[in-house]
Amino acid sequence: MDEVDGALVEAIRASIVRGGNVVPGTATRDAIAALAEDALDAGRHILPTDARRRVVQSVVDATLGLGPLEPLLRDNSVTEVMVNGPGQVWVERRGRLERTQTRFADSDHLLHVIDRIIAPLGRRLDEASPMVDARLPDGSRVNAVMPPLSLDGPVLTIRRFPVEPLSGDDLVQLGSLSREMLDALRLAVLAKRNILVTGGTGSGKTTTLAAISSAIPAGERVITIEDAAELRLPLAHVVRLESRPAGVEGRGAVAIRALVRNALRMRPDRIIVGEVRGGEALDMIAALTTGHEGSLSTLHASSPAEALRRLVTLALMGDLELPWIAVSDQVAAAVDLVVHQARDASGTRRIVEMAEVRRSPDGPIARRLCRWSPSAAAGRFTWTPDAAAWRRAVEDDARRETT
Repeated sequence: MDEVDGALVEAIRASIVRGGNVVPGTATRDAIAALAEDALDAGRHILPTDARRRVVQSVVDATLGLGPLEPLLRDNSVTEVMVNGPGQVWVERRGRLERTQTRFADSDHLLHVIDRIIAPLGRRLDEASPMVDARLPDGSRVNAVMPPLSLDGPVLTIRRFPVEPLSGDDLVQLGSLSREMLDALRLAVLAKRNILVTGGTGSGKTTTLAAISSAIPAGERVITIEDAAELRLPLAHVVRLESRPAGVEGRGAVAIRALVRNALRMRPDRIIVGEVRGGEALDMIAALTTGHEGSLSTLHASSPAEALRRLVTLALMGDLELPWIAVSDQVAAAVDLVVHQARDASGTRRIVEMAEVRRSPDGPIARRLCRWSPSAAAGRFTWTPDAAAWRRAVEDDARRETT
């Protein structure tokens, strides 16, 4: 939208708000659109049909939505929106970054949009708390940072998810894994193996976790624990818990650790921790080794072996001063399978390795079962000789759990 249209949109939006015709929490998009049409007529603005429609839509977006970002959020091909200050907005499509023509009027305009996202969630962004994690109503993950931490104005990042969550079959069609791997993962879930999905930022960990969790039997009670609730599991009996930061007075925070501990009192069959980042790793490991098999989680790591080392390190961050050997042994007992994801140069997200976790005198080790073998042609998924025994054991356990 050009500057003239932008000024017109802001003038109409302001007149609608000043007129007292917008009742917070009750105004609809159709009502705002009608008021915008009336304002155009009253102001005798003569515009082509397309331009008029664009102005009305922008007034609705600015009044009820996220302003300049709304067209991007309506585009299902956009998987990430990155606002680097008021004058620079980027998006990710099909794994590639593109700069858009979208702009905010100034930093205050951008901060107003951020506040519209986080205020309903009871979160805040100010000089005392210049970073915030939140989510949109559709589950999209939101992160915002403001000056003085960000030097070029407020920064907003929105990680979007498909309107319909991708199923395991969808991931097979996209080349993220093979049919044989999907069948093996579903059996592992039925066999109540504890699974850790690992990878870098944006590698598709959450999507894979949600897809394979669909194999959890309908009669089981699943409790999910996240910093910002984004998991959408296709299951009948799911209880969703979300952590809470401290309020303005610095009190009232509820950490992931507290939610993991509380979940144990809620009669869970399985616990899913959206992402392990700190001392909650110790509580999760304790849960997995005391009768809550078949649970899942995600973790940032560069390989299955690195994931196990990092999980040990995070568990040592807990408030119990346990020796390294005791914690590493618990990790080996708690995690059965590591599913490692990566995003390649083309933007394709793919499971590049599956590894079974085994105990050793030096701590947990990852024994490779399957890996992605890239080639000049297309690449392929290959299984190791060790995989046959693992798959037989999983099949036997899955059969016992379902009969």
